[in-house]
Amino acid sequence: MKPRRFRAPGRVNLIGEHTDYNGGFVFPAAIHLATRVTVTARGDGRLRAASNAFPETLDADVTALKPTGNWTDYVAGVAAQLQITEGADLWIETDIPIGGGLSSSAALTVATALALGAGNRPRLEIARLCQRAENEFTGMRCGIMDPFASCLGEAGHALRIDCRDLSYKAIPLPESVRLVIANTMVRHALAGTAYNDRRAACESAAARLGVSFLRDIDYSSLTGAELRCARHVITENQRVLDFEAALLSGDLEAAGEQMYASHESLKTDFEVSCPELDAMVEIARRLPGVYGARLTGGGFGGCTINLVAADAVDDVVSQLRAGYEAAAGMVPHIFVTSPAAGASEIIE
Repeated sequence: MKPRRFRAPGRVNLIGEHTDYNGGFVFPAAIHLATRVTVTARGDGRLRAASNAFPETLDADVTALKPTGNWTDYVAGVAAQLQITEGADLWIETDIPIGGGLSSSAALTVATALALGAGNRPRLEIARLCQRAENEFTGMRCGIMDPFASCLGEAGHALRIDCRDLSYKAIPLPESVRLVIANTMVRHALAGTAYNDRRAACESAAARLGVSFLRDIDYSSLTGAELRCARHVITENQRVLDFEAALLSGDLEAAGEQMYASHESLKTDFEVSCPELDAMVEIARRLPGVYGARLTGGGFGGCTINLVAADAVDDVVSQLRAGYEAAAGMVPHIFVTSPAAGASEIIE
């Protein structure tokens, strides 16, 4: 049988961090960096996978898939959710930085789901399935935002998603701006960091107050770590709505101020930043043409997202790279992108 190819994009979250699993608002966009899966059907019930990005490989019977602790768990987790009975060979390529906060894991699970036959399902169902694969098979308790954006992204638009009811709006980004993603080169591994601890703290606070999500509480009744987590979630939700309003009114300066405020909250209240991310944001804040900057993704390393005037991009990239190298002693990888379309089959 002739091989087929599928792609799923990474995503960058403009604002709304650690709010998705709290039933709040997020504002991601799919990006041009993507994972591509070439699939060839097999008739012997074995699932095999290899990648240009990792040395490990998968070779297992589809009825006996178990976590192994490496990247192949994302592939196996999707296959287990789909309960596939036929085997397949998968070759996986990606240009998304691994551990950079650009949702390489969601792109992998979504592209794998399409390659293993989920393409005829509703896109939201695919996103939910991929979230379960991460939650249940890899131990990463991620929210719905990443696979949602990878599945349903729209070219030229970001998605303002309400993660309680999964309604969303496609919000156009002005043609006068670009998204500049700056990778600090500090790699995070969220399943092995404080990410799950942060989520547990949020769930504990919500349960103690008798609500499903921190979105619904008055955080003034909390103390300590619970107060800080809840304060971030509540104020971040409002920042997402204010960011949306600013974009729609064409007030890019106001939109950028919400991004800076988001970073400060993530740094101070939610405590998921790091010195390298803080340095990248502060360098960007001083550059002409940068409307706003913040960490993007789960934190603890990875990338910042910068909202930049299109005619200033070249200067911003050059100065951001030089400033960060001087401050951190590392050369960052910097990508310039606009919102891209969601996952699809590659027809050649």
